[in-house]
Amino acid sequence: MNTIGIKDVALRAGVSIATVSNVLNRPEKVARGTRQRVEDAIDVLGYVPNLAARQLSGSRGSMVGLVVFDVRNPFLTDVARGAEDLLHAEGRTVMLCNTDVLADKEERYLQLLAQQNAAGVLITPADLNSHWLESQRARGLRVVLLDNAETYPDVCSVAVDDVAGADSAITHLLARGHERIAFITGPMHMRQSKDRLAGSRQALERAGRPGDVLHIVEAGAFTVDQGRRAGEQLLTASERVTAVFCANDLLALGVMQTAFRAKLRVPDDLAIVGYDDIHSAATAGVPLTSVHVGGYDLGKAAAELLLDEDRPGHTHRRLVFPPRLVERNST
Repeated sequence: MNTIGIKDVALRAGVSIATVSNVLNRPEKVARGTRQRVEDAIDVLGYVPNLAARQLSGSRGSMVGLVVFDVRNPFLTDVARGAEDLLHAEGRTVMLCNTDVLADKEERYLQLLAQQNAAGVLITPADLNSHWLESQRARGLRVVLLDNAETYPDVCSVAVDDVAGADSAITHLLARGHERIAFITGPMHMRQSKDRLAGSRQALERAGRPGDVLHIVEAGAFTVDQGRRAGEQLLTASERVTAVFCANDLLALGVMQTAFRAKLRVPDDLAIVGYDDIHSAATAGVPLTSVHVGGYDLGKAAAELLLDEDRPGHTHRRLVFPPRLVERNST
């Protein structure tokens, strides 16, 4: 069996070996059209540039990739710490990669991890689908999903029951007498957003409330700044809501800041519930009611599943962690 090499890629793309090397290591130095030809050649040929010594030995490296959509998110920091603590104890190193939910940025990190012959990757994909999973396997990357991947039983995954978590948040607000409730979330194509919206609607349906009770606001990202913008949108709407459920705590803290600036009282004028129960939720201007999720334990469990791939008799598992509502002064 002939091994595909950098010369084969250069020949197919009609460029020099140096140009292929630049595409792999310094893509910003290569014109877009040329870079696309080289990348197409790499895809067609299935070329994966590994370190030479590892190519000869066929062994996996000690590095594990942790690919998340926003390293600034404190919940994901907890996930990273849980994974890193366990992997470090097992003599592994962790490469933290931030994607900003951009598929092309994610792809470059995955290419790099494959080149380094990484032991595997813990990831929340920008767009999870069967083709994406097969592409990672073709690269030789072992994958553990930080995602509620119930439709993908042939891969290990860890997640939180976000439907149940959101259900508990909306049920809590309904029990407080709120009839006009907003749901603020990040990008709706993300699994977390979909599941938390589904849980919100589930709670309303069970309570016999019409679906249009829930005012949905899709923010550009799960950040405090986007929460402030979403809060401003709510406060200028023709019909004011009396309660807000946010799909993470950063959005909730942003909404709270906007409420304070508008001289609103929390929770008297506006009740607010967050999600994740990050450390700053309890120390906010008004301590934030939030759905608690154990990020550290989730990250640790994901790392354990990845290491278990090397053990005889490994079977793929989907671990789902139960969330719990922590009531504080914001509701």
